[in-house]
Amino acid sequence: MVAGPGLYLMDEPEAALSFHSCVRLVGLMARVADEGGQIICSTHSPILTSLPGAQIIELGDHGTRVTEWEKLQLVDHWRRFLAKPDFYLRYALDTAADAD
Repeated sequence: MVAGPGLYLMDEPEAALSFHSCVRLVGLMARVADEGGQIICSTHSPILTSLPGAQIIELGDHGTRVTEWEKLQLVDHWRRFLAKPDFYLRYALDTAADAD
């Protein structure tokens, strides 16, 4: 999949990966960077964006901005969902019940 240093473009590589596979992909990305390679990755994964030393550019209604992992809207949403999934799921489940 990846053979040494180079320039790698990744478009949502987490799409079909499990949690553990995403963590392994971060390890692979770190190895590429340590060997002098560069990766440009478009992702919705808080796991992939946690790569130490990565420059994170967030895209949103505000346009683009360089930010830190802890300040990503994506990370905030996941934290809140994991803390109270029922708060988020009630909207999805109400919508599903209304469709019946």
